[in-house]
Amino acid sequence: MRALLALLLLLVALPARADEIIGALSQNSVELTASFSGSEILIFGAVRRDSAAAATDDPAGEGFDVVVVVEGPRQTVAVWRKERRAGIWMNVASAVMASVPSFYAVASTRPLESILSPEADAAFRISTRQAIRADLAPENALFAEALLRIRERTDQYLALGRHVHVDRDILFRTVIRLPANLTEGAYTTRMYLVQDGDVVSQFRTAIFVRKDGIERWLHQMAYDQPFLYGLLALAIALGAGWGAAALVQRIRES
Repeated sequence: MRALLALLLLLVALPARADEIIGALSQNSVELTASFSGSEILIFGAVRRDSAAAATDDPAGEGFDVVVVVEGPRQTVAVWRKERRAGIWMNVASAVMASVPSFYAVASTRPLESILSPEADAAFRISTRQAIRADLAPENALFAEALLRIRERTDQYLALGRHVHVDRDILFRTVIRLPANLTEGAYTTRMYLVQDGDVVSQFRTAIFVRKDGIERWLHQMAYDQPFLYGLLALAIALGAGWGAAALVQRIRES
C-alpha cells in the first residue's frame, strides 16, 4: 500500500505531459536457494491520462491498454532438427541463436494481437516472436518457432492475455510467476501504454535474480578457484561412496 501511494504521489509530481505510464514491483530481487521453487512478482502502476483524451474515452477504460514484459538475461542457444535416417533419429541441421531471452513473459489487458499493431510490435520488440527473431537470419525462422514451442511447454515463455487488470481507469496490476529454473542476472521489466495500436509511453525497471547461501558460495568457488572446487567435489563423491558402502555393510551384518 505504501508503495502504491508513493507511486501515485510521484505520478502527480511529474511534469504535465500527454498520457504517461509509471510502475513499480512488489520486490526487485529474488534469491535462488536450494529450496527455491519459483516466485510470484506483483507488478503494478498508474496511468496519467490527458484530460481531453480521457473525456472522450468510454467509462469502461477501453481507451488504452497496458502491456507488461519481463525478460530474462539473454543467452546463446543451439537448436537442432532431427530426422529419421535408416530407422534412427539423428541431428541433421542446427541453428545458433546468439541472443535469446532465458525467460520471457508478456501480460496484457487484452490479447496482444488485438491491441498492438505489427509495426509497433516490430519497433519495440514486444511479442515473444519479435524478441526471439529480432536478430535471426530469415532461413532460421523454423528453428525459432521450435524454440518458442519448447519454452512455452516449460513455462519459460508466457503469453498472458487479459492478465493485466485496470482499476478506476488509472491503476493497473498483474502477477508474473517466475519458474524454479531461473538464470541468474537482471530481468528487465517493461511496461507499455498502448493506444490505437501504438505505444505512447513506456516505463522500465528490473528484477535482480542471484544465488544465495551455499549455492552462491559454490558457484563463486567454481569460477574463482576451480582447482579447490574440483577437490571439494571429489571429496564429496568419495565421502558419499564410502558412506553408502558402510551402510550396505552394516545392513548385511544386522
